[in-house]
Amino acid sequence: MALFNPPPVASKTLRVLARLLAYPDAELRDHLATMREALHAERALAPQRLAELDALIDALLLAAPLETEVAYVELFDRGRATSLHLFEHVHGDSRDRGPAMIDLAQTYEKAGMYLAEGEMPDFLPVLLEFTSTQPPREAREFLAEMAHIFNAIFAALQQRESAYAAVLGALLELAGEKAQPVQIATEEPIDTVWEEPVVFDGCSSKGQAKPGQPQPIHIVPRAGRARPSQGAQA
Repeated sequence: MALFNPPPVASKTLRVLARLLAYPDAELRDHLATMREALHAERALAPQRLAELDALIDALLLAAPLETEVAYVELFDRGRATSLHLFEHVHGDSRDRGPAMIDLAQTYEKAGMYLAEGEMPDFLPVLLEFTSTQPPREAREFLAEMAHIFNAIFAALQQRESAYAAVLGALLELAGEKAQPVQIATEEPIDTVWEEPVVFDGCSSKGQAKPGQPQPIHIVPRAGRARPSQGAQA
């Protein structure tokens, strides 16, 4: 396995990858040329992967700013398959997500890295900033622990023919893994993915008639209340 090979020094590369996955605002676009230079100067990635990242940078430079920002939101904030919040892929909305967040934040703090207000520890750009501060071997081992998540996001981005797939491919390479797509299940519409769980299903429209059709009404006796006897009816 590639993990036995000496890992490259990739601190600058990891910081660039973190920035490339951040929201493409004006500040990021102003630094794209410098980021490209840093990637090529450090040479932590294979030439083919660098070429793919060049294509992403070119796309960000050439596209209209508003178009780029809208595309980013549509890609990363509309469903779980491409979410950059890693624990979304592992824990979803389960109770395990909170303790996992705390543990990861404490890992950062032990290394002297403190999150800004509103930053989530499992947000991939934040995690990559932390990884960039670690020695090469520890950085690769840390990335390797999450390679299965990277591979899933990589496959989802490839399925959408997104140039951002190059960033996840680069992360898999730095983790000592091959960027092989995995089979992705058809993603549910965003309204279905984020609908209320069954426990809050009292106001659901399931079983209701279509517009223009009569809606049946079901009368259920109140618990504990006796029905009137036949002789008592008017």
